[in-house]
Amino acid sequence: MSAEAHLSSSPSGLSADRHSGLDFDVVVLGSGPGGEGAAMLAAKAGRRVALVERYRAVGGACTHLGTIPSKALREAVRALKSVRQNPLFADLVAGRVITFPQLLTGARRIIDSQVELRRGFYHRNHVEVFTGHARFADPHTIEVEEPGGARPRLHAGGIVIATGSRPYRPPDVDFRHPRIFDSDTILGLGHHGLERPPQSITIYGAGVVGCEYASIFRGLEMKVNLVNNRDKLLAFLDDEIIDALSYHLRDQGVLIRHNETYERIEPLPDGVVVHLKSGKKLRSDILLWANGRTGNTHDMGLDTIGIVPNGRGQIDVDDVYRTRVHPHIYAVGDVVGPPSLASAAYDQGRFAMTHLLHGECDARLVKDIPTGIYTDPEISSVGRTERELTQEGVPYEVGHALFRNLARAQITGIRVGVLKLLFHRETLQILGVHCFGDQAAEIIHIGQAIMAQAGEANNLRYFINTTFNYPTMAEAYRVAALNGYNRVF
Repeated sequence: MSAEAHLSSSPSGLSADRHSGLDFDVVVLGSGPGGEGAAMLAAKAGRRVALVERYRAVGGACTHLGTIPSKALREAVRALKSVRQNPLFADLVAGRVITFPQLLTGARRIIDSQVELRRGFYHRNHVEVFTGHARFADPHTIEVEEPGGARPRLHAGGIVIATGSRPYRPPDVDFRHPRIFDSDTILGLGHHGLERPPQSITIYGAGVVGCEYASIFRGLEMKVNLVNNRDKLLAFLDDEIIDALSYHLRDQGVLIRHNETYERIEPLPDGVVVHLKSGKKLRSDILLWANGRTGNTHDMGLDTIGIVPNGRGQIDVDDVYRTRVHPHIYAVGDVVGPPSLASAAYDQGRFAMTHLLHGECDARLVKDIPTGIYTDPEISSVGRTERELTQEGVPYEVGHALFRNLARAQITGIRVGVLKLLFHRETLQILGVHCFGDQAAEIIHIGQAIMAQAGEANNLRYFINTTFNYPTMAEAYRVAALNGYNRVF
């Protein structure tokens, strides 16, 4: 029986097979972006929805451990750095020690606000929220192990797995040691009983998380070792952006070590030594392990229903996010692997639920997903890179706008950055947009909107013939478009 038929097999939309327990049209596992997107769409469609969340409050790791608190911390560090560098205000903080817990005060307020907002979503839309660990009893039944010991069973015609991911922890690294952290625990740094605030950190792993935290801790004036097991940072980005990131991290004082792999981690009472296979020894006050993530599929009873995650705990799905074994069970977000973005997970949840309810899904909407990387300066991109276009043999041209030439950047004093447009030489179709600098993740959406237009509406001339507010950072699009247009005509 198809998922759609199962959902409509009784007058109420519930499964026709009744059980002892609680019956729903849809059960969603996880209240992060993917789970929220799925649950809200099902509720708006009039289905009876249950949501299971293992944390005591909704929002998932995105709200409590990852995206929200880390970006809030970054903003606090940027503000502190700005005050210290401004001669009008520098005396106000001179000699003052700003502690890590103090910097996180704002993050906690934001988390509380986000939780309250999302709790209201579920309440207003009559989504029943269960707190506890979810486990499959059979393909249509979820048993919830609640903190108080109760084990309610939830039955549904459709199930969406949106349980997210957690940092990968190799078995030979002692994460119980008070000086060894991962991205889930680093935000509790101020509560680990260290005798003094750390002055140095080694970050093992130079992916998005590693690079973001390198910027954050360097902004706190800590000595930072960034260990990368590849030959360049964030290889999925455009090469020019990679070069800019590497230059500015080094210019800020981050020591980047490429092509290095750890041999062993030696925890000490007053620090950590990372022994590299090259023979180097990196000693620092603390270690942040930021090398990979694992899908949250452990102890969910997936083996009992024939779903086998891969070695990274990720679930294999088809192009509409259905699991390969059971067409009524879907999986979205980090638990299915890349792109592993909160923004993409939300859309995946909505698209999966659209297919579950209606038997169709326009997944083309998530073809070009913007990437936002909250280093300092910020990075964002959408579409193809120069490397990809060259490999594909596409005749393209480049347009640049250097932020230092924009009046708005000169006014704010934040002059580092560039907007880069890649476009087809003949049709002038926008093929890629890459931005490095302050507010890059906001600026990118203008280019994304034009790239998403069909046919001739996606055209470089849009930026040339459109009037932008002056002075603004958005004006960079007109400058970059003219710069590239002049290369062709």
